[in-house]
Amino acid sequence: MNDTLHAVIVPLIYLVSATLFILGLKRLSLVRTARQGNAVAALAMLLAVVGTLLELGWVDYRWILAGLLVGSAVGAVVAVRVPMTSMPEMVALLNGFGGAASALVAISVYWVDVVEPGRPGTAAVVLGGAEAITMVLSVLIGAVTFSGSLIAYGKLAGSITGSPVRIPGGHAIHVLLLLAVMAGAVLFGWWAEGAELGATVALTLLGISLVLGVLLVLPIGGADMPVVVSLLNSYSGVAASATGFVIGNYLLIIAGAMVGAAGLILTRIMCVAMNRSLGAVILGGFGGEQVAAAGGAGSEYVNVRSAGAEEAAMLLEAAQTVVVVPGYGLAVAQAQHAVRELGDLLEKGGRRVLYAIHPVAGRMPGHMNVLLAEADVDYEKLWEMDRINPEFKNTDVVLVIGANDVVNPAAQTQKDSPIYGMPILEVHQARTVFVIKRSLGAGYAGIKNELFERDNTMMIYGDAKKVLQDLIAEVKTTQAAA
Repeated sequence: MNDTLHAVIVPLIYLVSATLFILGLKRLSLVRTARQGNAVAALAMLLAVVGTLLELGWVDYRWILAGLLVGSAVGAVVAVRVPMTSMPEMVALLNGFGGAASALVAISVYWVDVVEPGRPGTAAVVLGGAEAITMVLSVLIGAVTFSGSLIAYGKLAGSITGSPVRIPGGHAIHVLLLLAVMAGAVLFGWWAEGAELGATVALTLLGISLVLGVLLVLPIGGADMPVVVSLLNSYSGVAASATGFVIGNYLLIIAGAMVGAAGLILTRIMCVAMNRSLGAVILGGFGGEQVAAAGGAGSEYVNVRSAGAEEAAMLLEAAQTVVVVPGYGLAVAQAQHAVRELGDLLEKGGRRVLYAIHPVAGRMPGHMNVLLAEADVDYEKLWEMDRINPEFKNTDVVLVIGANDVVNPAAQTQKDSPIYGMPILEVHQARTVFVIKRSLGAGYAGIKNELFERDNTMMIYGDAKKVLQDLIAEVKTTQAAA
């Protein structure tokens, strides 16, 4: 029975699980099938856990079951309680937990196979050269992911300043730490003979990697944090894949590689959307470096015009085409249902309503898509940046709701701006632009927004949900009187 279990049943479970992971990932790429994709991927993970437990056999199932129940309960509570606006923070934490798990599993293998039995010889001699290399990679990448993700969480949650934190000689320190990691890897794998010395080197390597993760993310500004979270997601997948090599689990290798590749592709897409270099992201230390030179948050605005709900409703009623640009402010105010109601009212009155989506609007890719899908906004009305930009010249009214940097014309006009070259939604080309915002405060890039001073732009100050409700009331009054 044991031979059949290990030779047939477990590999079959792994094969089914790997197939379901691939199918789940494919379905996650489309909004219509994303929920199914998530469920399929969750089933694949359950099968992976079952297959691993059957393969190991000797594991105390009581502890596994207890961990499964506690982990599932915590995950369910967090999933229900965490608001959409805090999803980036949650993703950052989950990335960190994934990295920590990979590093701990790799180290535990060394402890069980080498340290506790007191086996002589280097890690490469005892475990094998390939295993020693992947073990070092798992510890390094996993620890960097963990500590880096905690810093990213702190920046997103506001508990750590969103401004870049510069450390004197930071780049030199990075280089020294990387050299120390490389030296530690060689020592761990091919020089440190004996369990005690090997354990000391392994823990030192872990500590250096944790420090490296902190120092890599601290200098990065809040405007670039979505890219960082995406990159750390890729790191967590690579760490998991390396751990799969350490413990000889092919499914973990496949799943980790898929997460790593998906995260890297997403990071690349976001870099293009923000005009960032992928190399600069990997090396760290980018973002916000030119804020002061380009007009920071403290720069004063001139010739800013404001409007009320009544005036805005009149222009909306007179428009033929209206484009809504959702941003983080919409998510904070939980105004997605209000904006859909306003859109429905305008369409009922014969207006054409579209929603313009920037790739990095909000705090993570797809944030606005999910938010509007929650309000049952027809997905066909959500237009990506490349498709909607040519339409703005023929658009009567644009409603910018809580978005800032992604509509800032400075990206096209100011060469000294930190966002210069970043593709933006060209709303300034529309006939009239209303910006719903609490104040003239800066966005994540921390710079002044040229759009607010344009002649065709009017500010509507206030909470996005309250302003939209006022607009709905005014439009209803106008339509009833017609």
